[in-house]
Amino acid sequence: MHIPNGTTDQLTLLTFREALEAAQTPSPDYDITKWLYAPNFYSEYRYILGTRGKKPLICIGVNPSTAEPDHLDNTLKSVQRIALGNGFDSFLMFNVYAQRATDPDTMEPNCNPLLHRENLEAFRYVLSLSEAPAVWAAWGAVIEKRKYLPECVRDFLAVGKEYGARWYCAGAVSKKGHPHHPLYLRKDEKLRPFDVEAYLGLSESRQHARAASRVFCFEGGQTP
Repeated sequence: MHIPNGTTDQLTLLTFREALEAAQTPSPDYDITKWLYAPNFYSEYRYILGTRGKKPLICIGVNPSTAEPDHLDNTLKSVQRIALGNGFDSFLMFNVYAQRATDPDTMEPNCNPLLHRENLEAFRYVLSLSEAPAVWAAWGAVIEKRKYLPECVRDFLAVGKEYGARWYCAGAVSKKGHPHHPLYLRKDEKLRPFDVEAYLGLSESRQHARAASRVFCFEGGQTP
């Protein structure tokens, strides 16, 4: 269980490049030829956790939990299983927001622009590892927990276009169009194309509809 000790703007954050350089340095805690872990120590945030290979599947969740090299949680075990079952030789766990929190309700209420900027740098790096990067959208309905999370995804979509990223989902999408979380998927679940741009358009339309509803209620004499 990881409950944030405070907001990330109170931390001295490593830039992604600093974290990556450290992750290439031999560690007494894990095999760096097998694992990519940045930062390479347990902290209040995590940019990347995954295995090294020539054909990685990039998986995007909402935010990191407690997993570390050689100590994967059930979500990461499922991610690894789905990656291998779909013809990839490795996986790279990435997140919409880099703050660690086992319970998404404890995530900071506002986006730290510095943390988001460095997370984007991490995304550029993992995309650069493949000629045709494959990105598995796997954040589930938890993305509704914070208003800034869909905006972060919008930035990832733009960066992904620079690298020719192909987006996928696994399992059934929710009624609101959210891609399935990695847990509770069949062992033989296959990836299928996911239109992130259309998904973000639906999300934006729902936000506008809710805003219009609040205005209507207010004009009708009810408090919004």
